[in-house]
Amino acid sequence: MNIWKKIGKAILFPHIAIMLILVPVSLVFLVYSMVFVGTESAISYISYVLAAYTLTVWCFKIPKIIRFFKAFKDENRYARRWLDDTRLRVNVSLYGSLLWNTAYAVFQLWLGFYHSSFWFYSLAGYYLSLAIMRFFLVRHTRLHKPGAQMRSELIKYRACGWVFLVMNLALTLIVFFMVYWNRTFRHHEITTIAMAAYTFTAFTVAIVNIVKYRQYNSPVYSASKAISLAAACVSMLTLESTMLTTFGQNEEVQFRQIMLAATGIAVSIFIIVMAIYMIVQGTKKIKLLEEVEE
Repeated sequence: MNIWKKIGKAILFPHIAIMLILVPVSLVFLVYSMVFVGTESAISYISYVLAAYTLTVWCFKIPKIIRFFKAFKDENRYARRWLDDTRLRVNVSLYGSLLWNTAYAVFQLWLGFYHSSFWFYSLAGYYLSLAIMRFFLVRHTRLHKPGAQMRSELIKYRACGWVFLVMNLALTLIVFFMVYWNRTFRHHEITTIAMAAYTFTAFTVAIVNIVKYRQYNSPVYSASKAISLAAACVSMLTLESTMLTTFGQNEEVQFRQIMLAATGIAVSIFIIVMAIYMIVQGTKKIKLLEEVEE
């Protein structure tokens, strides 16, 4: 009996080194079977079993992993600072997003000049708008604590609303090119699935952060999370375009155009409503502050 218990324990709770090796091995087998072999071969069945086993052993390991990270959080001073310092997390997020948006906007602008294409110009305008908003916000969060300079924060919050309206023009051009000229994104099936997982995760995190960061009573923090939510909504649009192009048939062009037009209009209206809300709320609160000061 003890031997069978040991064997079962070794199978269900293997050493962490074996678990780490299982992840890339099962992933390579799964991708290889899906891309090169097909779903009906013996290799495919082996890859499915291996992937299921890998997922199972990692699920059994989750409680121990949670305990490890809890202990790590309590004992490591850098982890404690990261979790306790909201301003640090916001600054790192803004700096990283600012660098990425700026680099990608410059790249799309260069493609626009090189190909003389308004499609790339519109993409550059969209990412440049995100970079401008994040630049103004990170300048403030780098120098001031949340809520310390409320009037300045409200001005930047309202300014982001105006930039959202300008950004919506670039978004409208992107949707127009997708629908009218059939300019869409095409990737491999595996890449598209990975994009879908990332996009849905980013969208969920953006919604959670919108609610979570309201407790800090900081218009700058709220604006930064509103930018992330708007970017996630546009990512959902590009993901839809990619999935319809990658998994759809060439005969479904009209269906793809209808779907992209409907989603594009919905995203555009959402950003306009959010922009107007930020402008109105920012203006109203600035006036209240001025009345209190008087």
